[in-house]
Formats: sequence, C-alpha cells, structure tokens
Amino acid sequence: MAQPLPLISVLIPNWNGAAHLPTCFDALARQSYPKIETILIDNASSDASLSLTRDRYPWVKILELPENIGLTGALNRGIRVATGQIIVPLNNDTEVERGWAAALVNALHNYPSAGMVASKMMLFDRRDTIHSAGDAFGDDGIPVNRGVWQKDEGQFDDDTFIFGGCGGAVAYRRTMLDKIGGFDEDLFMYCEDVDLNWRAQLAGYRCVFAPDAVVYHKLSATGGGAIASYYTGRNTIFVLAKSVPRAVWRQHRAKIIKAQLRVAWDALRAWRGEAARARLRGQLAGVFGVWRWLKKRKHIQSTQKVPDSYLLSLLEKTK
Repeated sequence: MAQPLPLISVLIPNWNGAAHLPTCFDALARQSYPKIETILIDNASSDASLSLTRDRYPWVKILELPENIGLTGALNRGIRVATGQIIVPLNNDTEVERGWAAALVNALHNYPSAGMVASKMMLFDRRDTIHSAGDAFGDDGIPVNRGVWQKDEGQFDDDTFIFGGCGGAVAYRRTMLDKIGGFDEDLFMYCEDVDLNWRAQLAGYRCVFAPDAVVYHKLSATGGGAIASYYTGRNTIFVLAKSVPRAVWRQHRAKIIKAQLRVAWDALRAWRGEAARARLRGQLAGVFGVWRWLKKRKHIQSTQKVPDSYLLSLLEKTK
C-alpha cells in the first residue's frame, strides 16, 4: 500500500508585507502538490496584511502576534501551531513555481538521510539569475549564497548534498526540528538559517539541493540596508562562537579571524555609508556579547554525531 502524502506546513513570517502577499499566496494556490497548509505569522503589522489575507485568502491560517518578536520568534511560533510533517519557512516577498512543493517532498522521499532541502532561489526581476542554490560556508567563517549573481545554466543542478538551505525557502523534517530545536530567538533575524544548518549537520542531518524547487525572490524587499548589515555583522560572530564545529576552528582559526578583521577594515574605509557603520556596530555588539554565546557552545558541540572529516568537507575553500 502506498504511503499517504505528507502534509507541508508553509510558514510565512510577515511584518507590513501587504504589498507582497498576493503574489506569494497566488503562487501557493497554484501548487501541483495537494497537501499544503499555509500559515501567515504576522509580527504586529500596521498595514493591511491581515485584512487582505482574511478577505482574499480565507484558506490561509493566520497566527497574529501582539508584538514584533523578529523572524526567529515568528517562525518558532509557527512551528508550534503547524500540523505538517514537513516545515517550510518561506519569505513573504517570493513567488514559487507550480512544482516547487512537490520537488521539496520528492527530495526528502528520495534521500531519507536528509533533514533539509534547499530550494533554487532566483532573482524576482532577473529570472535567469541565481540568488541562492542553497547555502555554503567558507573556510574563512563567512556564509555564502551558492551561485549568487550567476546566470543559471544548470551549473548546480547535479549537486546533491550541500551545507544547507537559505532560510527564505527551505524544507525541514519536523522530526529533525524536534531533535535539534528550532531557531535561536536571540539571533532575531539574519544568520538564523546558518546556525540551524550547523546544528543539523553536527547532529547528522544532511541537506539536499532540489534544483526543481524554484522560487523567485524580491531581494531585500522586506529587509536589507543598515538593519541587515547590523544583524549580519553581529550574528556572524555569534554563530562562529556558538555553532561552528571545533574541527573548523582548529584548522581555520587564523583565516576566520582574519576575515572578520577584513570586514571591519572595509567598514571603516566606507564609514560614511550607513550600512558600513551598521556592519561595524554589529561586529562590536557581537564581540562584546560573545561570552554569552560561548556558554551555549558546550551544549551544541556535544550533539556532534559525525566525524570531523565530514564537517570539514562541508567547507567551501576561499582564497
């Protein structure tokens, strides 16, 4: 007897994103996969997000939060109320292709060792250009969107196992999240996916790239700028302190530290720019707050179930 199709819970965190929601919802309504639960997690929006959703998309479940608790807090609340076996965070400023959900499910079915599936994210206004063919992690400690800004010529389509998925459109087995935990709410936003990718890999859950799970992303439509620079600067240091494996630090410690100093120097050189100043403030906040994150490190590193050689193989070599 054939196994019943698993239910997908698509979680859409939202803060004043009414302008983007129709495109996102309409694409989900056109999916070929029949078992999808869509949940809008609203972070106390002041625009028409909730009224629009209720009036035009009554099939979308709404989790209305009384205050803005950040991307990580919203997603964790969504995970708690979701009923699907597959949890799929999706940015509100996206448009997924018709076969997107089916491709995610097929990847998890075909690769039982995988706990995550990365979508192929393309630029919304340049649909032949890659935003992320999944996530990579440099041996200098810098997270990387694979293929970013490259024209898509299928150069990543034969890749199977990769470091992780970009949090804007990624599928997680609920069983994996139950084991390793959800998103770290202290991160608030940005690098939360990198943190979860490392925790999953340490625990033995691999990530598969699904090239047919195509999603178009309005890059930085609901974020970016100084806010993104601050949290990226801060949270990169927090993730390095908490979740990057011991073996990576032992082998690449000098390269990691040098890369952070280079980022700081570049920010100082561009000091007149708001984003550069925000990046430097974020780095300083990361350095001053790092001891609290080191306290989390002992538990995270104790979950390692895979050999150091495997973890080192996940790194992308940098100059």
